Amino acid sequence: MGRPRALVAVVAGALLLAGCGSGPSQVGAAAVIGDRSISIDRVQNLIDKAIREQPYAQKLAAEHKLDVLGRAVVGQLVLHELLAEAAEKQGIAPDYAKADAQLANDPLNGQVPADSGDETQAVNQVVARTRDHREELTDTYLAQSLADKVLPDLSVTFDFTTIGVLPDPTTGARLQGADAQKAAFDLARQFAADPAAAAQRIGSDVRSEAAARQRAKQAGQDVDSVPPFTGLGDAVPATQAGALAATPVYGSSAGTVTACPNPDPQLPGTWLVAVIRQRTDDKPVATEKAPELDAATKTAIGMRQLQPLFDRLGVRINKRYGVWDAVAMAVVPSADAFQGLVLPSGGSGRTQQ
Repeated sequence: MGRPRALVAVVAGALLLAGCGSGPSQVGAAAVIGDRSISIDRVQNLIDKAIREQPYAQKLAAEHKLDVLGRAVVGQLVLHELLAEAAEKQGIAPDYAKADAQLANDPLNGQVPADSGDETQAVNQVVARTRDHREELTDTYLAQSLADKVLPDLSVTFDFTTIGVLPDPTTGARLQGADAQKAAFDLARQFAADPAAAAQRIGSDVRSEAAARQRAKQAGQDVDSVPPFTGLGDAVPATQAGALAATPVYGSSAGTVTACPNPDPQLPGTWLVAVIRQRTDDKPVATEKAPELDAATKTAIGMRQLQPLFDRLGVRINKRYGVWDAVAMAVVPSADAFQGLVLPSGGSGRTQQ
């Protein structure tokens, strides 16, 4: 596909905006994963290829937004390396025949239109098709297979409260939007710095929830179908957790405090703040029949199992592209763009890089 000279000029300038600043100690590395690295040249080659082949990438170039594309490239390549590591450890082999069959039925035929609506989704599709759509489909297969392998043995015990359901104990208001996010982040940092405060606050919220449910029942309201939004010492097998198993609640080690958007569709717009008390993943958990998971949820659960591996391998992201968000499992521009927090107990900590 030919490109007008004006677009070429835009691209030349925008490429310089795809990253700036200092990086890891290994010169020329966009990311370092254990003893392996992803080169800046490889990332730049994929950006160039995307602009040649993808209408949506050409739109990003014209809008001077190639930094978005660069972050997505680095993020997907890091997850690809971690998936390969996790799959090998679990004895999971890629199914290339299945990937080829899916590729043959690709409705986009390899291109992402410039008028695609959701930017995040469109950018991820651009990167997937640019680096090798077959490789991306194989990654999805490995993530789902990883979920199938890990779920039966995974259980997490945690304390939690939900921001945006009960009135805030300080203001008396029900927090929403950015206010709810800020309150969740502040509470997570407080819990991490003072573990004793977590038990006290969550215990108070548990009592408040019980009282609120009792009042609702007395008023004739049906509250039994509403999921609990507080809990102390809840041990939940991953097979019974549904979309919650795709959150950092199931990817974080014992002693960790996390704040993330609540995935429960019955509590939209709320935030979950959890203290992980115990995480076991090495013995079968006896549970009732597990509900069926859709493909997207299963993929997300498999990807979430890469969170401990990220920390274990000491993955580092070159700061010219941004920092790693442990909740989003992606590269974001800065800590201000984090979709949540993952903090070690006993301090503010730093698990994202």
